[in-house]
Amino acid sequence: MGCGRVALCVLFPPLAVLDKGCGSIVLVTLLTLAGWVPGVIGALVINNNKSF
Repeated sequence: MGCGRVALCVLFPPLAVLDKGCGSIVLVTLLTLAGWVPGVIGALVINNNKSF
């Protein structure tokens, strides 16, 4: 995961997971609506995991 992707995860979490599938987008969007920090953590975990 590059520096650009990490910056995108921090600034716009749902946008950072667009290429990971619909379920990931919905999950990160809901986490971001619940709070910015959970959305960022979810986006970082999804982008760091190779199996997604």
